[in-house]
Amino acid sequence: MRTDLPVVSFLCTALVLIPLPWHWRARNTATLSIIFWLGVINFTRGINSIVWAGKTINYAPVWCDITAKLIIGANWAFPSSTLCICRYLAQVSSPHHKIANASDKRRRMYFEIFMCAVLPIIAMALHYVVQGHRFDILEDFGCNPTTYVSVAALFIVYLPPLVLSLITLVYAGIALRWFVHRRAQFQAVLQSSNSGLTTGRYLRLIALSITEMLFATATTLFVLVITLEDNGLRPWVSWDFVHSDWLRVDQFAKVLAPQYFWDRYLLTWNMVPITSVIFFAFFGFGQEAKAEYARYFTLSDQNIPYQEQATTCSARLGARWNQYDEFDT
Repeated sequence: MRTDLPVVSFLCTALVLIPLPWHWRARNTATLSIIFWLGVINFTRGINSIVWAGKTINYAPVWCDITAKLIIGANWAFPSSTLCICRYLAQVSSPHHKIANASDKRRRMYFEIFMCAVLPIIAMALHYVVQGHRFDILEDFGCNPTTYVSVAALFIVYLPPLVLSLITLVYAGIALRWFVHRRAQFQAVLQSSNSGLTTGRYLRLIALSITEMLFATATTLFVLVITLEDNGLRPWVSWDFVHSDWLRVDQFAKVLAPQYFWDRYLLTWNMVPITSVIFFAFFGFGQEAKAEYARYFTLSDQNIPYQEQATTCSARLGARWNQYDEFDT
């Protein structure tokens, strides 16, 4: 059994959930979407790596149906969520931006719900078009979606996340441009926009979006290239031909697949944990995080009988967190 897979998965699940309380209070749909999708994918992967440790038996076909589709949805959800973030940052920093009224806020909320929730569901439904068989089971890794690699698959599975990532990078570039041009009075610009953003949080969101999209773009291109190298584009003969053996479940044992196959898969598998750590690095040490930690320790102190020791401990923790203040100015 590879103990590193479930440990990494569950640890990353916990990391991305730490910033959840303050983002939930802020009702930031796009950021909540990233937390949801990272949490779900990490958690289900952790379960898979335990259930299928050293095995390829089809224990839970319905579970695999669901988790395989969630992976497809997440491939669209990550770039679409960061697109929403960068689009909003570009809007609030623009000199043409007007203070949003209730109607504007509702339109933004509906747009982000569509991009972060409805669009991934559409992706999961469309995947059936190019789903040559039910799913794959990989030893130690568990359930994995399968795709009939064809021209249709390029437009349904591989190209949409790339397009969303490129649009996100364009919005991020626009947001950075406005920041550079208006940096002298940028804090005042954010305050006048009534966005609730600080300069530090604005820059963190841009940096997070750019970093995640670079990782996502590189991963998608890597998967596309090695898939085309190994299999090439198959002809789309007909719907019946593609789905003729749809109920089949392919099982990949370690001894039956070459080592380079497992090395490639592990490389792409690690992209989600890396993205999770990056997300926590940007949001786990910001001003909002420090305020939340201080609030937690304050509540904890009320239940500790030795107040002097608790106060000393809190003071030391506060001094440590102050080391990160420069990122929030």
